[in-house]
Amino acid sequence: MTTDIDTNVSATRALADHLMDVRERRAEPVASLVPMLIPSDEQKAYAVQDEIVRRLGSVVGWKVGARSPDAEPSAAPLHRETVFQNGAIIPAGLCRHRGVEAEIAWCFARTPELKPENLMRESVLDAIGSVHPVIELVDTRFRETGSQHPLAHLADQQNHGALIVGPALRDWRTYDSNLETITVRIDHRKSVTRPGINAAGDPLRLLVWLARHAAQRGLPLESGTIVTTGSLTGTLFVPHRTHVSAEFSMSGRVSAFLA
Repeated sequence: MTTDIDTNVSATRALADHLMDVRERRAEPVASLVPMLIPSDEQKAYAVQDEIVRRLGSVVGWKVGARSPDAEPSAAPLHRETVFQNGAIIPAGLCRHRGVEAEIAWCFARTPELKPENLMRESVLDAIGSVHPVIELVDTRFRETGSQHPLAHLADQQNHGALIVGPALRDWRTYDSNLETITVRIDHRKSVTRPGINAAGDPLRLLVWLARHAAQRGLPLESGTIVTTGSLTGTLFVPHRTHVSAEFSMSGRVSAFLA
């Protein structure tokens, strides 16, 4: 007799199997998932992420975001193979779609204490070591970046491809990302200049939410964990053999070559 739990576990593993097969080039991306593989809620999407964590190994970062200042955030863990330092050459086979987004990331110096809600924010602030300009490459293990149900994309690492981490700003308590002006250059030509306004509102709200969320999943934020908090510039899709950079008026410059 098959139970709902058996069916859920089977669907979670089946979607994780497919995503891993595409990631490791054993299968081609699909245009649309069969309905039984689409997660029915966020918890099932996170279960797929957790299954992929078990296969890919240690988590070194997270992406977290929200559609508005009042919306519930969502998140995905990042792995060592997709996190790069400033000036890196990104292997040609890593990403299929290569959507460039300039973002701000926060690096933790230690694990935040999970204090009661009214003390949680200060605990998270005390655990932060630095802030960094970053570029995230948007990618997907599906044929198109927006082709699936949103919960399928959440299961697929929330469309993460790679993260390039720029220089550390350690005096971050005086830092206000809303005062940033960001210029993205594609092959050294200016493509877009935008103020550093995050649609999610206060990024520290996202970090507080993530600290509790990650701990509840058994993946607590640790020393060295880098957390990126959402696009500030929109997404620019670029071809292979492209140099990309983002210049932040307050926190520095980050760049990479996409082979």
